[in-house]
Amino acid sequence: MISDRKLEHLLICKNYDVHYKHKTTGFEDIELIHNALPEINKEEIDISTEVFGKKLESPLFITAITGGHPSAKKINKELAIASEQKQIGLGLGSQRAAVENADLVDTYTIAREYAPSSLLIGNIGAPQIDYALNAVEMLDADILAIHLNPLQESIQPEGDINAKGYINSISKITETVDVPVMIKETGTGISAECAIDLEKSGIDYIDVAGAGGTSWAAVETYRADDRYLGETFWDWGISTAISTVEVASSVNVPIISSGGIRSGLDAAKAIALGADAAGIALPMLKEAYLGHENIIEYINKFNQSLKIAMFLVGANNLEELKTSNLIIKGEAKEWLNERGFNTKQYARRN
Repeated sequence: MISDRKLEHLLICKNYDVHYKHKTTGFEDIELIHNALPEINKEEIDISTEVFGKKLESPLFITAITGGHPSAKKINKELAIASEQKQIGLGLGSQRAAVENADLVDTYTIAREYAPSSLLIGNIGAPQIDYALNAVEMLDADILAIHLNPLQESIQPEGDINAKGYINSISKITETVDVPVMIKETGTGISAECAIDLEKSGIDYIDVAGAGGTSWAAVETYRADDRYLGETFWDWGISTAISTVEVASSVNVPIISSGGIRSGLDAAKAIALGADAAGIALPMLKEAYLGHENIIEYINKFNQSLKIAMFLVGANNLEELKTSNLIIKGEAKEWLNERGFNTKQYARRN
């Protein structure tokens, strides 16, 4: 049943409109301040970064997409080839299916086979303490992601809606594995309060995975017999830009900003808001169906647009980008101010 669900998710994401209808990522409310005197050479801009001892060519992560169905094997192969060639991070989908059914292990391990030196991120659910070691060993994972998806579980016909004890489970998983642990939402964002609780639990990384990109309520709507719940909660969540500010302002762990990010300009805004990296999933899935060459082309365009954004604000590297001036306006400003965050502090930082 889990394997069949994985295939349904892939086909729905590939063939249907699963984007948020009205809610956006919030990045349209973020404006980097143009620097007419950048005083840098664009060709010398360094977008590399280091994550837990591994050097990455850019702060782009392919965030968790798939695994657990035979058709996912080719997708993960193409993603892995691109990840290895471009030296960026690669996240795999939930490994529960392979832990429970050994016949599906190769749909995940193919990623390490074709990306022997890449930073690979394993993936389990918060209650799956007993799966943690197996998931790490299966991939020789560099990081283990614990995904949080209460909205998806609520809409999913066979969803698990008992979320009691998640924090305790997360703490136990961090104690069980000897690799860093990442918390990853699945498209509805993380608030400041949740981020603080997660940091206390011992996690090492947070992927905010905010609203504005793929709506998993939408995905599950296409699977459900009755569309009422999915339609009702289609646009639920905290926009990515807002979630990035909330989390970055509240904790001291590295942050991935994902959820509807589509370009290096989006990523530049996210990093200027406090993120350490940016993640993309759905566009990578669609390119994977066409082959790794298309994924690499997408990555090249992403990296180029990130460098242009950095050039236009006068940032030589990602650390300088983090201190770039920006304006938060519109709905993002209204939300953040209502929540007690000082949006003016970003306007004249340097």
